[in-house]
Amino acid sequence: MSSRLPHLAEGMPIDAVPGEKDRQRYLREICGLLWPSPATVTLGGPAPHRAGQRARGPAAEREFILLLGMQRPRLLIPAAPRAGAAALRGYGEPGSRRARIGQRALSLALASGLAAPALRSRIRVHAPPGADTIESYLRNALGRDVLVSMYLGPARANRKPVLQLLTPAGQLAGFAKIGASPLARALVHAERDALIRLATAGLADVTVPRVLHYGEWRDVNVLVLSALPVWQRRQPVTAVRLAAAMSAVAGVGGTAREPLAAGPYWQRLGDRLAAADESAERDALQGALATLAARAGDTPLDLGSWHGDWTPWNMASTTIGLLVWDWERFTSGVPLGFDALHYQLQKDVVPGHRDPRDAAASCISESPRLLAPFGIGASEARITAALYLADLATRYLTDRQAQASARLGAPGGWLIPAVADEVARL
Repeated sequence: MSSRLPHLAEGMPIDAVPGEKDRQRYLREICGLLWPSPATVTLGGPAPHRAGQRARGPAAEREFILLLGMQRPRLLIPAAPRAGAAALRGYGEPGSRRARIGQRALSLALASGLAAPALRSRIRVHAPPGADTIESYLRNALGRDVLVSMYLGPARANRKPVLQLLTPAGQLAGFAKIGASPLARALVHAERDALIRLATAGLADVTVPRVLHYGEWRDVNVLVLSALPVWQRRQPVTAVRLAAAMSAVAGVGGTAREPLAAGPYWQRLGDRLAAADESAERDALQGALATLAARAGDTPLDLGSWHGDWTPWNMASTTIGLLVWDWERFTSGVPLGFDALHYQLQKDVVPGHRDPRDAAASCISESPRLLAPFGIGASEARITAALYLADLATRYLTDRQAQASARLGAPGGWLIPAVADEVARL
């Protein structure tokens, strides 16, 4: 028995896992966005192949497998065996050996068709001839038929559909980012601009995606990127190699040196913070920054560019170099070393390895070691770390991450106290 997707969650028990209800709601919203009327989206068990369903050109009906079911939706992958197996291989790198073995086994089972009977949660999309869907748009933009898959991430203000694009034969054709909210639209556009700039930057040991297409569709913007060769043999990334790559990115557009509180960076930071909603958090951060300017405003800092969200999960270290993606936060004219600080902080807090407030304080105390490869002295490193935490807190406030229920979205509980404590000791 099938049911229309917009009503799936009604009367259904929800696992006592934070965010599960949100993921169900997000799934419904995204399906409505990607396959609008007159296309229809339904949920049901596996259905037999229907003879002639491709008779009028590109398939009018798509079938997807929903892992791990409607109660805990995580991945939406094509039901076509080869494309489904390829989609599963393309998502993330499970941390444990057991998880890697499980992922590999499920991918092989999908490719062989053996997994189909056990994976009962299916989503079917029926698009009448001429229906304007994301797949018809991508087919016209790329000049080829593609199947889409999607990871259903946790709540964030900047959450957006990121579609893995596959050929019917299971070859990875690229990725598409869909800007459906004002913030997401701005970030998708910013990434397009950043990648065009980086394409001619001549980065040593850093490979970035190529822009294959950028356009507008039904009030959203769509950025299609090439797939990086993540299948290349992996190797551990050393601190020296990572610092060299970050230094290369910092040099895009050149570097400059200016006093902390007398240059364009300080002005931009203050303007961004002033644009955030009025709150006790904003007031506390503005107060801390005013004190920082009064006590260390003459400190000279080296400025350059940064990726903006360089984390272990936004890169792959391979024998042919570092593959780095998600450049939507790329910015020039920021204190040198921001990428190194962000990499360490996010590695600590996102997987839940450390208490966020302890990790933020450690970001400052460990900054002399983290920034030494960039030629930054100890006192300057601590000021740079305080600025980085203030910059990140400003991002969370202006993006309204707390209102979007992001797990670490309230900077008043961890980022701002660390900034205030460091300013107090100056």
